Amino acid sequence: MTLATKLRDHKAVHAGAGAVDLAVEKLREVPVHVTRLQGTAKENATKLQQNAKEFQDKVDTKDLPGAAVAYMTHLGTRVAEVIDELAERGKTVVNRVEVEVPEISEPKPTPRAKAATAKKTAQTDAKKAGN
Repeated sequence: MTLATKLRDHKAVHAGAGAVDLAVEKLREVPVHVTRLQGTAKENATKLQQNAKEFQDKVDTKDLPGAAVAYMTHLGTRVAEVIDELAERGKTVVNRVEVEVPEISEPKPTPRAKAATAKKTAQTDAKKAGN
């Protein structure tokens, strides 16, 4: 089994390939999103300031540690799900590339090449014997 074959079978490689594929897909969408968001940025900033003032009055600091633990638990679960999704996406990318680029192996010598190699070896041996 070659190193390339071993690497193709690892979840980390699949996750990395899936992440790159997803990043490329999302980067292609950026210009459209930037144009759309430029028009609504000021409107959203005003709404955000109003919402922040409302939430400051409603938040009880005693609830923050429990909320933080719940959030981190959810975050850990979600990270595992995302890695699995990226690995699945990466499998398709790796398999697609594997089909497009066949594995490189040593070319098998033809009968003519074998004969030429044998002739060169015989000539070299003859020269060594003559010296």
